[in-house]
Amino acid sequence: MFKRLITLASALLLAACASYPPPGGSSASSPVRYQPTRFADLPGWDAPLAGESLAALRASCRSLQGKPQWQGACSAAAAVDAANPQAVRAFYEQRFMPWQLSESGKDSGLITGYYEPLLAGSRSKSAQTPYPVYGVPADLFVLDISAEQRAQPQLVARRGSGNRLQLVAGKSVAGPGEIQITLADFITDSRTRALKGRLDGNRLLPYYTRADIDAGKGVASMPVLAWAEDETELFFLQVQGSGRIQLEDGSFIRVGYADQNGHGYKSIGRWLVDQGQMRLEDVSMQSIKAWIAANPQRRAELFAANPSYVFFKQLPANDSGPLGAMGVPLTGGYSVAVDPRYIPLGSPLYLATTWPLDGTPQPLNRLVHAQDTGGAIRGGVRADFFFGFGAEAGMYAGRMKQSGKLWLLLPKGMTPAANP
Repeated sequence: MFKRLITLASALLLAACASYPPPGGSSASSPVRYQPTRFADLPGWDAPLAGESLAALRASCRSLQGKPQWQGACSAAAAVDAANPQAVRAFYEQRFMPWQLSESGKDSGLITGYYEPLLAGSRSKSAQTPYPVYGVPADLFVLDISAEQRAQPQLVARRGSGNRLQLVAGKSVAGPGEIQITLADFITDSRTRALKGRLDGNRLLPYYTRADIDAGKGVASMPVLAWAEDETELFFLQVQGSGRIQLEDGSFIRVGYADQNGHGYKSIGRWLVDQGQMRLEDVSMQSIKAWIAANPQRRAELFAANPSYVFFKQLPANDSGPLGAMGVPLTGGYSVAVDPRYIPLGSPLYLATTWPLDGTPQPLNRLVHAQDTGGAIRGGVRADFFFGFGAEAGMYAGRMKQSGKLWLLLPKGMTPAANP
């Protein structure tokens, strides 16, 4: 045993001299790095680990257990006593290796928060509930494209099943029954994996913006899942990506993200700052809502600054959390949204940040799990902390704008550069 510990310590010492590029990336093209470290170096690691962190990993394992490098850790997680903090800590230390993330030489980044809101609404439109919660439009078409295809000025597609389009390889001019796509019509970047648009004759054009939809364009093709009382709360439901709607009889409808109109997310908080309406340090969900209440005549102008529009689907009504990008329920206080280019979905993360409270900063050090994504979550040292459901969760989430550090936990023997 003693000899084995010496060997392991030597291996860790050698590993600590190296850093790794992001998954699938190269050291020359990305500013994100992964530095192997020790659990003892994680702030607050010696505090009791809550059983919820293990429950979140078990949820992730529903998707991860089919991957060879995760099978051992997922199988072992099923046998750990979640009520025993020492057993939970020992499991992670025995099965995982922590890697500290840094970006452009900085090991701290922005940690924000989100939650599952509660809206008042109805199944039918009325003077009290005039704002529609839309499902996916029938005229929204999606074409998956690769990085190479994003560089081509003209593409040709044909209709597939449902709302999917299929690329016609080797063609740049559409023939009969085919669809012409001019890439210059669309705004794309390195994260663009799909074009979303509408058909105009044999051309694919960008889908309607938020301002267009609010003006009534395309709404005839959009199913209405429910009607909401408050337009501002409906906007923030779209920002959060999921929520519950309480009907007149006290029952609930749960809705979750189904699709999006293809336009990039733009922060309305940033718009208020740029317009001289608010200081950057004062921006929060609460301050934005207060500004809207004081300036109702400018609400439409403010919302139009974010052209992105989210469409929902109805989810089963249950007491578990909303579904994240992995398709598993999120755990309040133990799930985060990340940029999957740098942090593989399902991975445990150790987060070191502070609570969004006035006064002396209070540490928020916690083992969380990367189970969701978001349009505004970009970068390697970047996370959106899921606070859970309800008003208290919304209070914390709306004010969360902290600096924090992240450590990626991977099964021993697996390096970030080898992530599938």
